[in-house]
Amino acid sequence: MLIRRVLSRLKRMVVGTKTAPNQPPTIVDAVPAPSASQAVVESPGNLSVGEYWTRHNVTLHHAFASREESLDYFWWRCDQYFSYIDLMPVSGCDGQVVLDFGCGPGHDLVGFGTYSKPARLYGYELSSSSLREARARLALHGIDAELIQGDADRPTLPLATGSVDFIHSSGVLHHVPDIDACLQELRRILKQDGRMQVMVYNQDSIWYHLYVAYQWRLVWGKDAALPLKDAFARSTDGEDCPIANVYAPAEFIQICARNGFEATYRGAAVSMHEAGLAPLRFPAIQDRRMPVESRKFLLGLEFDSRGLPLHNGKYAGIDACFELRKK
Repeated sequence: MLIRRVLSRLKRMVVGTKTAPNQPPTIVDAVPAPSASQAVVESPGNLSVGEYWTRHNVTLHHAFASREESLDYFWWRCDQYFSYIDLMPVSGCDGQVVLDFGCGPGHDLVGFGTYSKPARLYGYELSSSSLREARARLALHGIDAELIQGDADRPTLPLATGSVDFIHSSGVLHHVPDIDACLQELRRILKQDGRMQVMVYNQDSIWYHLYVAYQWRLVWGKDAALPLKDAFARSTDGEDCPIANVYAPAEFIQICARNGFEATYRGAAVSMHEAGLAPLRFPAIQDRRMPVESRKFLLGLEFDSRGLPLHNGKYAGIDACFELRKK
């Protein structure tokens, strides 16, 4: 029933509507909670980063009843972003000290605790409600992890310098107030031969150049007066999300370099929402109001045998994934 509802929603979005729906689809909406009765909490404006993410998380505050349900949701959610689990694996960390920076309600901690055997497993998170949910979900699996509550304005971790082998951060660094401070702190705790894997929002994506540039702004008339990056920020995790940055891969690599990392772009994961929107590129290209950069991006797309979009040989999805090592 759940996947049928998702596919039905995507079909309606592809067909399109000339007016904005009451709740335009966001990344959270594209991956709904496992329970149909679990509602998204509406947010007042002007929330801090910590307050906002106390109200929102990737499981929409769902309480899992069993290990089987929890793992089924883990894999279902991975499958909503084609190639994500290959680009951001949770296996291969046996015997390592692992940190999930921005662990939310423990989604990827469950992955590491199930598919790796880390020597120590840490989760760092701003939201007290997400940490409570993470503890419950980890207990369900019998996974031992140390959870740390942080502060968005002071990204200081109570971990020794050079003590962590592997840092995972998925969908977090594009939400922080000071990405340089975060990267410098993560570099401090990472071992000299350690590595990081990071996912941030991708400017070279269908989401940015088709969903936001065309459907969000021109078809629905939402945020049409805003710069494209500002409109993007309102389209992803809710219109009141305090910070939602987006990066071209080369731009993010430069940010990493100035903070002492050598970053390699692994590629991007394509959301099923983006895959369903691909046919809209034709009317978008024909619309004279489209930004030139977005029109050129859409004209340059290629597609693989599954019908998934490629840009410069990489999937043109919203989740840009990188490996970082110390210089």
